[in-house]
Amino acid sequence: METIRFDELELNPKILRGIKDMGFEEATPIQAQGIPAVLSGRDVIGQAQTGTGKTAAFGIPVLESVDASSHKTQVIILSPTRELAIQVADEIRKLAKYMHGVKVLPVYGGQDISRQIKALKGGVQIIIGTPGRLMDHMKRGTIDLSRVQILVLDEGDEMVDMGFIDDIRTILAGMPEERQTMFFSATMPAPIRELAESFLRDPVLV
Repeated sequence: METIRFDELELNPKILRGIKDMGFEEATPIQAQGIPAVLSGRDVIGQAQTGTGKTAAFGIPVLESVDASSHKTQVIILSPTRELAIQVADEIRKLAKYMHGVKVLPVYGGQDISRQIKALKGGVQIIIGTPGRLMDHMKRGTIDLSRVQILVLDEGDEMVDMGFIDDIRTILAGMPEERQTMFFSATMPAPIRELAESFLRDPVLV
């Protein structure tokens, strides 16, 4: 398979600057397949090991679709652990470095919820959350999901192993039906396949 450079993917020049600052030139296979699939608006199932560059595979096209002029939450990324939520948020922030007005917030348990609520009130377009803490905010009404256009489930198999499957169903049920959904997982255990069948429409496999 021939390599694809990021500057061949018709990306926003501001995102390309962020990618360049991070030292990325050529897309990894999951990025080369995933970015165009996500940009086309289709639902996506990505089977990728950690370390293959999958955060950028969804992070780059997600940033392409964000409306920086609106302070509404437009993207929810579900992460199994606090560490991963922070890591994904850091990487997306770096990619969005030159995109003025785009706010990225990780929300997770073990951090003072009032700090998160304060940050959310200021308007955050992209939230990366662990399932438990995201549900907590949903119950409190401190996260408005009515304008969410993209949902990413990251490390799906880890979520299953950690017993989050029911939480994920609850979160997915609270999202607008008209949205783009992406599942990324190193393996595809049966519960993830079942979730995908229930919640994804005609997904592209990358």
